[in-house]
Amino acid sequence: MPTATLGTLELATLLAVARLQNDSYGLAIRRDLASRTGRNYSVGAIYTTLQRLEEKGLLTSRRSNPVPIRGGRSRRHFTLTGAGARALREAERHATSIWAGVGKTLRPRLA
Repeated sequence: MPTATLGTLELATLLAVARLQNDSYGLAIRRDLASRTGRNYSVGAIYTTLQRLEEKGLLTSRRSNPVPIRGGRSRRHFTLTGAGARALREAERHATSIWAGVGKTLRPRLA
C-alpha cells in the first residue's frame, strides 16, 4: 500500500504530535511548530492540517475532560496511528535518500 504524500506543514505537524505525545493538543502543537519553524501559523491552519491528517488515517483524536479552572474547556488530543508512524519513517527515508551524496559539497559561496 503506498504511503500518503505529506506536505511540509503536515509533516511538521505529525512530528510535533510524535514529540508532544500526551500533550498533543492544538495550542501545544501550534507553539511547538512556532518555536521550531520560526513561523506563527494561524489556529485555523493548524486545525485544518490536523483534520486532514486524521482523515488520511495518520492521526486519531479524543476529547479530554475540561481543564480544572472556571469555564475550562475540554481539549482535543491527537495521537499518531500506526500509519502515521510509518509515514514519518518513510518521510525520513525519503529525505535521507534525497540528501545522500550531498555532504560537504554544499558550501555557501562568498560574494
